[in-house]
Amino acid sequence: MKIYKTLQGFVIEHESQFYISRHIDWDLFVNREDLYFELQREIQLLPAASEYKSLIDNGLQAPIQSQEVWAAGVTYLKSRNARMEESKKSGGDNFYDRVYDADRPEIFFKASPHRVVGSGQNVRIRRDSKWNVPEPELTLFINSKGQISGYTVGNDMSSRDIEGENPLYLPQAKTYDKSAAIGPCIAIFDEPISPETIITIEILRYEITLFSNSIEINQMKRKHTELVEFLFRESSFPNGCFLMTGTGLVPNDEFTLEVGDEIRITIDGIGTLVNTVEMK
Repeated sequence: MKIYKTLQGFVIEHESQFYISRHIDWDLFVNREDLYFELQREIQLLPAASEYKSLIDNGLQAPIQSQEVWAAGVTYLKSRNARMEESKKSGGDNFYDRVYDADRPEIFFKASPHRVVGSGQNVRIRRDSKWNVPEPELTLFINSKGQISGYTVGNDMSSRDIEGENPLYLPQAKTYDKSAAIGPCIAIFDEPISPETIITIEILRYEITLFSNSIEINQMKRKHTELVEFLFRESSFPNGCFLMTGTGLVPNDEFTLEVGDEIRITIDGIGTLVNTVEMK
């Protein structure tokens, strides 16, 4: 089952049928316990109509209202190696090596809702950075009770030269306007997502593919429930929150994004998040 936030309402997709929820508040709509079964019960009382699909094609928004977006770092071996390499000159490379094997994961604040964009909207690269990359990530939607209710596609835009210069610059490298993208929907399953689920990224410039790669989420070192437990230890989220779970797909060190590049991130069973790069 998938839920979409659109300009005309909240669309529920189930078994190729489309429904419009009677809910008008996204926070109340998504932040329910046992969301899969609540949605199943809801659509039994709703008429299905194929024209509701057009609302997704015209007027799709990021599936967020009041939720914060957080992120976990260095959860894949490839990410650890890339972070170590970029921070050698600053002497911070051992930090990433140590956190990969530490009991406590790296978890950081990524974006407030107004800095988040959806599929079909533009992401940004910083003017004061020369090395910018997208980071494709399975993103959890967690309700206020700490339950993983659903999954979406996430793009954790990152300025690698700023982070590599000094690990203390991480907030500047990660958090700025339009630095986070999620969508196109939240996929709601009746069981945890399959470990064999594949994440794929493709970066195009003038319709030519510059980078393409895939990875299974079972390459993550940490379990999703472990990351959620640490996030919720001393923090509350009245409307739920999103947690990006790290990336295992890193372009080579010679690559950097340019204005006009198109980023396409696909996760099996969820969908494709499409964003174009802009500079403010």
